[in-house]
Amino acid sequence: MYEMDLVERANSVNELLARYGVKFGIYKNGTFKEQLFPFDAIPRVIPADEFDLLDRGLRQRVKALNLFLEDIYNEKKIVRDRVVPEEFIYASSGYLPQCEGIRPSGGVFSHISGIDLVLGKDGSWYILEDNLRVPSGASYPLIVRDLCRRSSPRTFQEFHIEDNRNYAQLLRHTMDYANVGGLTVVLTPGRYNAAYFERSYLAEQTHSPLVSGQDLVVEEDGVYLLDYTGKKERVGAVYRRISDDFLDPLSFRPESLIGVPGLFQAYRKGQVAILNAPGNGVADDKGIYYFVPKMIQYYLAEQPILSNAPTYLPFYEEDMKYVLEYLDTLVLKDVAEAGGYGVVFGSKMSARQKEDFVALLKAEPRRFIA
Repeated sequence: MYEMDLVERANSVNELLARYGVKFGIYKNGTFKEQLFPFDAIPRVIPADEFDLLDRGLRQRVKALNLFLEDIYNEKKIVRDRVVPEEFIYASSGYLPQCEGIRPSGGVFSHISGIDLVLGKDGSWYILEDNLRVPSGASYPLIVRDLCRRSSPRTFQEFHIEDNRNYAQLLRHTMDYANVGGLTVVLTPGRYNAAYFERSYLAEQTHSPLVSGQDLVVEEDGVYLLDYTGKKERVGAVYRRISDDFLDPLSFRPESLIGVPGLFQAYRKGQVAILNAPGNGVADDKGIYYFVPKMIQYYLAEQPILSNAPTYLPFYEEDMKYVLEYLDTLVLKDVAEAGGYGVVFGSKMSARQKEDFVALLKAEPRRFIA
C-alpha cells in the first residue's frame, strides 16, 4: 500500500541523513552536544483549509511585528498611546538603543520569522512564541522532504502534498530585495555553532558564499569579502547566524571574536543589509508576545486571525495572583530566553524549588510569563 511505503523506507531516510551529516547542536550545562536530526515517517497532516488559515494568520502577525519594530525604533507611537507599557520596551534585553533611528533596507526588519505553533485540544491553532532574531530550522524539513521523495517517490505521486522546494528561491528573493548592492553572503560563527548545518545548507541552496567573520572586512563603511588571494568584493547583504551581542565588537561586546568590526556602522549608514535586522529581540521578547494581538489591532485595524496561547503576565497584579494560585498547572518562561531554555514546569518542581521560584517571581515579575 502506498500509504505504508514511506514508513517502510524510514530507515533509508535516516541513513541518508547520517551520510549527509544533517545535525543540530544543543548547549546543556555548559557542554555542546551535537546529534543527528531525528526523522519520523509519520507526519502531522494539516488539511488545506487549515494550512490556508495558518498562512493568512502568520502573514498578518509578521506584518504587525515588522510595523512594531519600525515604530519602536523611530516614532514610538504604540508606547505614547499606552498600548504597550514603556517599561516592557526599555527593560527588554532584546532592545538595542544603538538601533534607534534606523530604517533598514526595504523597510523590513524580520526577513525570516520563526513562529511556534501548537494545535490545541479544541482543534484550534495557537501561537506559542515569536522568533525574530536569528530563527533557524528551515533546512531540516527541506532536506528531509528531498530525501523522502528520493526514497519513496510513490508517496508523492499518490498524495497531494504541498511542495516546499521553492523555499530557497523565496529566500534568495528576500536576500536580493534587501541587498543594497554587491554579494549576498551567509555569515556563520563556525563549525561548532548549533545551526552550522542550517547555514551551510542554505548557503549552498541560495548560491551564496558561506563566510566567517575573518572573511569580511569593513573599509570606509563598505563591507567586503576577502578571497584567498586577498582580492576584495563588495558585500550588499549579510544573512547571519550570529546574535546581536557578538555581531560587531566595535558596537556591542568588545570581546567578540566571531563578529565583523565596523559591520554595524556600515549597516547604520545603509551600506549593507543584515538579515534579520539587529534589535529584533525587543519584538520576540516573551513579555512583548503578550501584546502582539493588541499590535495587530493597533497597526492593522484587524482582529487577530490566530490567537496566542492563554498567557498570564505576573507584571500585572491580577495575573500574578492567578499564577501563584495555579502554579502547578502552568508552564513558565523567562522572557529573555529562547530555544527551549529558561522554561519551568510548575508540576515538576519540588516544594523547595517552588518556594525559591515564587520568591524570584515576586522580585522580578517582568522577567516571566506563564
